[in-house]
Amino acid sequence: MSPNVIQVAILAGGLATRLGELTRRLPKSLLNLEGKPFIECQLEQFKRQGITDIVICAGHLGEQIERCLGDGTRNGMTIRYSHEHKPLGTAGALKKARQHLKEAFITIYGDSFLFLDYGAMFSYFLRRDRLALMTVYKNYDLHDRSNTSAAAGFVTGYSKNGRAPDMVYIDYGAQVFRKAALDLIPADSFYPLEDLFTVLISQKQLLAYEVEERFYEIGSLQGLREFSEYLRGKA
Repeated sequence: MSPNVIQVAILAGGLATRLGELTRRLPKSLLNLEGKPFIECQLEQFKRQGITDIVICAGHLGEQIERCLGDGTRNGMTIRYSHEHKPLGTAGALKKARQHLKEAFITIYGDSFLFLDYGAMFSYFLRRDRLALMTVYKNYDLHDRSNTSAAAGFVTGYSKNGRAPDMVYIDYGAQVFRKAALDLIPADSFYPLEDLFTVLISQKQLLAYEVEERFYEIGSLQGLREFSEYLRGKA
């Protein structure tokens, strides 16, 4: 799979309430981590894998992200923006961005840094006739609360709030969708990915793609500290 056909949509519309004053005037994606905005760490990783087609689903203070990154030319990328003018949730944000999205595309959360071969994951998905794929990591509640069950190559359960005994996995933070999956999302409504996953699971349309290396996230103060330590260790 040639990386230049791969498109990534970054879900960067959250309010980041867990970070308090740090994100009252600054979107989470622009938090400075060892000298650069977090979103630039994400973009550099995509660029290293040859991925240059980016859509940013922006919400809270999203105009600052656009001012910072522009159209991507400076980074050798093409960046387009879909701005929420009211909260739409993670799936609702994808629905709003539909005009910018390819027939199949990857999504990642705006606060996640993942160790993933995006091309291999995308190729795996395209070879299977399903609407969506979720990356999963066998977490056992280690880095965050496990929220996902999977068996025989499919996600069989997902909950951000409840918990079943077989939920030993966590949603790793990357998904692949066919554009047709957006038809399941109500228009102009608040609709989280959790609700879309529930529908896809019920239709056996959500593939599970297991990864084995831990993830980093900056959605919490602890996550910020851990990712900063990782960056310092690389320097």
